[in-house]
Amino acid sequence: MRWSRYYAFTTREVPSDAEVISHQLMVRAGMIRKLAAGIYSYLPLGWRSIHKMQSIVRRELDVAACVELLMPAVQPAELWQASEGSGRWEVYGKELLRIKDRHDRDFCFGPTHEEVITDIVRRDVRSYRQLPLNLYQIQTKFRDEIRPRFGLMRGREFLMKDAYSFHVDAASLDDTYVDMGDAYRRIFESCGLDYEVVEADTGAIGGSASHEFMVVAETGESAVVRCPDCSYAANVEKAETRPLEAAAGQEGETTAADMEVVATPGQTAVPDVAKFLDFTPDRIVKTLVYDTEEGLVAVAIRGDREVNEVKLANELGVTHLALAGEEKVRDATGSPPGFAGPVGLADGVTLVVDRSAAELVNFVCGANQADAHRVNVSWGRDAEADRVVDVLLVGEGDACPRCDGTLELYRGIETGHIFKLGTKYSEKMGCNFTDENGTDHPMIMGCYGLGIGRTVAAAIEQNHDKEGIVWPRPLAPFEVLLVAVNPDDPEVQKASEALYAELREQGVDVLYDDRDERPGVKFKDADLIGFPVRAVVGARSLAEGKVEVSLRRDREKQLVPVAEAAARVVALLDEA
Repeated sequence: MRWSRYYAFTTREVPSDAEVISHQLMVRAGMIRKLAAGIYSYLPLGWRSIHKMQSIVRRELDVAACVELLMPAVQPAELWQASEGSGRWEVYGKELLRIKDRHDRDFCFGPTHEEVITDIVRRDVRSYRQLPLNLYQIQTKFRDEIRPRFGLMRGREFLMKDAYSFHVDAASLDDTYVDMGDAYRRIFESCGLDYEVVEADTGAIGGSASHEFMVVAETGESAVVRCPDCSYAANVEKAETRPLEAAAGQEGETTAADMEVVATPGQTAVPDVAKFLDFTPDRIVKTLVYDTEEGLVAVAIRGDREVNEVKLANELGVTHLALAGEEKVRDATGSPPGFAGPVGLADGVTLVVDRSAAELVNFVCGANQADAHRVNVSWGRDAEADRVVDVLLVGEGDACPRCDGTLELYRGIETGHIFKLGTKYSEKMGCNFTDENGTDHPMIMGCYGLGIGRTVAAAIEQNHDKEGIVWPRPLAPFEVLLVAVNPDDPEVQKASEALYAELREQGVDVLYDDRDERPGVKFKDADLIGFPVRAVVGARSLAEGKVEVSLRRDREKQLVPVAEAAARVVALLDEA
């Protein structure tokens, strides 16, 4: 392809709304263009990388015996409502783009396709002899994010591969789950990406188990912990740790001292209260009040730790969970925020105690009155938990739950997510099979999602320098950029055309920069877009019978004879 006939326009300006490097570079390199908040056009260079990503996905899913289809992007509301009891029409809330047709019927622009695929399979599959099945699509999705950001990393409209498997039993699902995990590993390895597989929360999709595939990047939106001594890795929403060490001064302390109320004017933050009362933060219990659709919930946790709200929502079985406002905090505790405690909560308020706090004796907590805290509070005597559960947010330095190791914290970009759905959708929608005895059973399902655009953006987050993108070869829009420095020079033009033809004959994916532009402009564009290999034909080097070739990742220039240039470019591609 000749650049002069191609649709490729770069810019030196950094978009004002671009917060992460992939967003900045994809816009500057002319790969995407914003149409509205979280909605982008894929320009030709960007679409080539997207198309290459899709090709890798299709290749590996073919190996995993998946069958491709395409489902509608727009889905009728009654299909979502057919999975009665799952609450999906409500769970998605405002993220679900609801629309009406001319007959005033409700539809949505699908953020996911569990209902649609279940409806398809239940109409055609009847017998255990027809299972297992694994169907996938690459389709445009839409989630009306409250704050779309990061370009393709968190857009409202996005391109996704989603697969769904159907089984007669859990053992069959387990086999496919492993096969799909292996396929995902091959996909990310084929893309040349550093990634981690982590245990994850199932979220709104539901199911019994799930794993995320995280591309490691400092700019990642997800916090992940992993143990360097074993294979344990988990998203912090799901992560666990061994029981915390006893709080300072708690070893062997079992006798409850007399509780008293102490004035603590203006002291609301745990570090301030600890200093004021001469207690360590791990002997303070902080109490947070949450608003849910089931009523107010007070959560007590050790003062030096944070609440994992995903774990909390799962434990409570609620879909709405938010810190209560000042008025509701007063309703639950009788005090302004900052002085809440577990003693003497209002009737109807559920008290959830994290295991870290449940072990404490003679601890400090808010007194449920302004400017005061209670000292020497003990469970059982002074307050009684309705539930003791693990709602601890795990972090750096915590103990690995699987071995004696210590957890490390890093950032990652979620690019793939696989789930064991079980019968959540098939049971509610009547997607059944008949066994060898003629008995009906709901099919057991799996779900496997992979963000196409997110993975391409994640590759940029992991592979760039101050000049621009440094593409891994499999995802580069073009593998090679051939630059004619003096395109009007007959000898340069002749040598460039010959090298271009030779590279194309050898199957090299090459873009020929034949533009009438200054060399500096061409080289800056080359570095910005990040073609893995560059070949430069210029009058000066050509006079010596040489062509300049280089790898984008190190930009070390090599002068090679014109006759050997194509072979050297191919060799550099293998290095790339």
